[in-house]
Amino acid sequence: MNTELTLPLSRRYLVHFNPKRIPHAFTDVLVIGGGIAGMRAALSVDRKLETTILTKGRVEVSNSWKAQGGIAGVFDPSDHVSNHARDTIAAGKGLCDVKTVEEITEAAPDVVRELIALGANFDEVGGTLALTQEGGHSHRRIIHALGDATGREIMRAMIERVKTHTDCQIWEETFTIDLLTLNGACVGALVWNPHHGKTFIWAKQTILATGGAGRLYRETTNPEIATGDGHSIAFRAGAVLRDMEMMQFHPTVLYIAGGSRHLISEAVRGEGAHLVDANGYRFMQDYDSAGELAPRDVVSRAITAQMDKTRHSSVYLDLRHLDRSLVADRFPNIAEVCRKFGLDLAVDLIPVRPGAHYMIGGVVIDHEGRTSLPGLWAAGEVTSSGLHGANRLASNSLLEGLYHGRAAGAAASHEAHNIADHFCAMPIRDDGMDKSDEQTDLDLTDVRNSLMSLMWRQAGIRRDREGLTDALKQVEFWDRYVSGQEFDNVDGWSLQNMLLVARLMLTSALEREESRGVHYRTDFPDAIDQHARHINVNIDREYPIRPDNTP
Repeated sequence: MNTELTLPLSRRYLVHFNPKRIPHAFTDVLVIGGGIAGMRAALSVDRKLETTILTKGRVEVSNSWKAQGGIAGVFDPSDHVSNHARDTIAAGKGLCDVKTVEEITEAAPDVVRELIALGANFDEVGGTLALTQEGGHSHRRIIHALGDATGREIMRAMIERVKTHTDCQIWEETFTIDLLTLNGACVGALVWNPHHGKTFIWAKQTILATGGAGRLYRETTNPEIATGDGHSIAFRAGAVLRDMEMMQFHPTVLYIAGGSRHLISEAVRGEGAHLVDANGYRFMQDYDSAGELAPRDVVSRAITAQMDKTRHSSVYLDLRHLDRSLVADRFPNIAEVCRKFGLDLAVDLIPVRPGAHYMIGGVVIDHEGRTSLPGLWAAGEVTSSGLHGANRLASNSLLEGLYHGRAAGAAASHEAHNIADHFCAMPIRDDGMDKSDEQTDLDLTDVRNSLMSLMWRQAGIRRDREGLTDALKQVEFWDRYVSGQEFDNVDGWSLQNMLLVARLMLTSALEREESRGVHYRTDFPDAIDQHARHINVNIDREYPIRPDNTP
């Protein structure tokens, strides 16, 4: 049985608008997000239809582009799809949807073959795909490219193919302020970019592929753009979100004081690297019999506990026992990052600690990517599809984005064909805040940094009721005066979205009084089998919010 939560929302749209005073654009299928899920969705749209892709930053800036490890899929004759499914379900700790897992793991080899047909070049050994192993996997089944730059190679191939799509255009550096809804359905989006200002983009069907929310945390592998915008605009539009407490923390993030955080791929441990503490002690066997290849939630908690024991700010990856040529061939990009800090990946101990990595919770979708809001589809990290459950298995994220991107693009395309071309601008209007509402000068950077630190301390790897309650009170306090403002810039809108997502995460984390997967409550350290439930969250519709205005 699922738990249903509702949250009050004081504003339907972040900005006011008058459709007679801003530009309008029209498309058949609108794709919001230019990562792996968005690009794959666009490629599945019928070429007879017009497709528009929106990206918050440049098209090369996404978690997909930065992905190192690879894509999980069964290519080894000694492996079987049922093993991949079993490993995924085991990692998900009771919250996976078994049918979804079976469908996606079964489709994985074909998903990879489609990428090869699109022009992606994967690493090979002796003319066959090179495979590696990562934490939680029982077999070597991770396909990779350029050693440790799989995402970059996949995105290169997909972006090149999308740009040859005659009726597909990409709007870069375009921020989606809100989804437009009318009569309970999504009809496009209100967007902003520096060239046109506010613009209505009317769409027959809309696909949300905006990625995650890792930037809510001080320690994170995510780029600046990952502020939970897709989760926020979907929630404000009325879509159901699920399991928002489930943020996955990657165990091994390069930790150099003063330096930006860089992911150290799971594949490093898959190739045999050890984790040692500040005293040189290899500690993972103390926490799990799988050692360094335990699932990510286990390794992250173990590292945190060992840092407490040693009173040290990090632990260390030790690759010194591995063949130097193997390290150079498999991890050229990671080695280059380490080199910038004066570290030799093959010779030195590499300081690492956990960081926020992947948002498991998100917009509820079915197997085609259909959300609870008519006209809106979703794919990738912004969703809760049922694949990951309470803990994502390594290298299943690119697979999920490709699978549901393909499905959502095809299904949205089919629906768009059934809508006539003569649809016109709808009479949606929002008059904004009352003139009496007072505007306050705010230091947005200070609020944002404070939020990130708070979430890391109180809603990070270890949580309890007191910390979550205090954090929620603080976030609600910030939200009252930040969301009461009407901003005219991306920094302001992104902060408003971050505060909303933080409220959703903290509320859900308080509700789940057990430990399951990535959600660890020190005051409820055990999983409660009868509580293997999802937590859905939606707008409290009895709370007065500004509705769609139709003059």
